[in-house]
Amino acid sequence: MTSAAASTPTSDRLFDRAQAVIPGGVNSPVRAFRGVGGTPRFMSNGKGSRVTDEDGTSYLDYVMSWGPLILGHAHPDVVQAAIEATRTGSSYGAPTRGEIELAEEIVARVPGVEMVRCVSSGTEAAMSAIRVARGATGRTKVIKFAGHYHGHADSLLVEAGSGVATLALPNSPGVTAGATQDTIVVPWNDTAAVEAAFEEYGDDIAVIACEPVAANMGLVPAQPGLHGFLRQISRDHGALLLVDEVMTGFRLARGGATELLGLEPDLVAFGKVVGGGFPLAAFGGPREVMELLAPVGPVYQAGTLSGNPVAVAAGLTQLRLLDEAAYSRLDQLATRLIDGWTAAFAAAGVPAVIQRVASLFGLYFTSSPVTDFEGARAADHERYAAFFHGMLRQGVYLPPSGYEAMFVSTAHSEEDIDATIAAARTVAATLPGR
Repeated sequence: MTSAAASTPTSDRLFDRAQAVIPGGVNSPVRAFRGVGGTPRFMSNGKGSRVTDEDGTSYLDYVMSWGPLILGHAHPDVVQAAIEATRTGSSYGAPTRGEIELAEEIVARVPGVEMVRCVSSGTEAAMSAIRVARGATGRTKVIKFAGHYHGHADSLLVEAGSGVATLALPNSPGVTAGATQDTIVVPWNDTAAVEAAFEEYGDDIAVIACEPVAANMGLVPAQPGLHGFLRQISRDHGALLLVDEVMTGFRLARGGATELLGLEPDLVAFGKVVGGGFPLAAFGGPREVMELLAPVGPVYQAGTLSGNPVAVAAGLTQLRLLDEAAYSRLDQLATRLIDGWTAAFAAAGVPAVIQRVASLFGLYFTSSPVTDFEGARAADHERYAAFFHGMLRQGVYLPPSGYEAMFVSTAHSEEDIDATIAAARTVAATLPGR
């Protein structure tokens, strides 16, 4: 394995330049390494399981562009599909055959989804799905869970109030109290809090929005029975259930968490994998709900680049390559890595919990399982930062935040996994405060 240098002069220089013209030097906050300290690596290329920075240092990658590169970087078939699509035109602002084929692929994979609308980002997908839910029910309020991320739309960029089931508070300047007054935040895995929310606001609640597997605070699975409870209580009160599969869709199984966990959502948001590494997302559901969208129905949603032909070609190619053998391989690789890391931490006497669903997993430096956002916050994030930088020096690129999930790809080899385990064994022995 190529060893990563302690400092990267080119990345340092690029970060200085970037901070002069880009807020914080990055176009998405987590890239700035604020959660772990140090200078972000500026990447120049990726191939298979590896990325290479501007200094030519190669890293085994477990970020994978935050999930969409399930086949690895620059998969030749996906690259070729994008090239061919670009040769015939990069954008038309008009319908294309590829949009139909992508929608048909999603409908064939995901139980309960009969129609699909393409958008350009996960934020758009969740925001638009919630608009449809409000249009369908004639209600205003949304229940979301603390620590679940549904993009940066104003009404969803919130934190919990002081009660168990309270109206949300803005957690960013620029988000007004008016924008969040219809959002109710409750703890994940807390059925009593959901019941309390319906008791207080039931006739006004349009939709429950959730990640089926919470993957934006590390990795926190739903407790047994939670999804069935959410399905039943929403139906009992005439609300819809939105499952945000931007992170889990087509990552956990052929039909995403909806298939794997046997869910019955009214609306599903997709992103990440669906674009094959290009900006693309979608949302879908039953025909009677989706036909509320313009131009058929009264709920307005539009976008010039929605269903972009290059992104559609890449995403459709990737989806078609994700067969049962691919998911089996992902699970086997994740198991090999998790087992190896678990043994490494145990041998070093470092308290650590690795939580997973299928091939998606998260690492917490704590001695107890994490069941909600407060548990994720209570983990030792300073120790995570030390582990992150130790692994970086060993040539392994992990998410630069203890609140993020980790990703294997079909491009990772058993040798890659074993090298990553060996690196973790070395780093675990050096962690502070064991």
